[in-house]
Amino acid sequence: MAGFRKVLILLVVLFLALLALVFSLNNQMAVSLNFLLFETPPHGVAVWIILAFILGALSGILITLLATVRSKVSRRQLQKRLTRAERALADSGAQSNRTI
Repeated sequence: MAGFRKVLILLVVLFLALLALVFSLNNQMAVSLNFLLFETPPHGVAVWIILAFILGALSGILITLLATVRSKVSRRQLQKRLTRAERALADSGAQSNRTI
């Protein structure tokens, strides 16, 4: 099953690479982007779109990574609090058994 999944991922990656190649060959017109004080050198439309896609994917991965780290830290803190509460409950139960 793991081999099939790897082959499927490889096929999807190859398909996306082929799609990007066809897209870039069909969009050869050179354009430059103007920011407030900065102008980029002219590149093909496909280059800018693919670059925007890659930057968006990387920022999405970064945001997901930060959220994952944050939830793991929160989970670890809650696990420690639960362990302390269970220990305190067990201690109080043992103490009440001694008094009886």
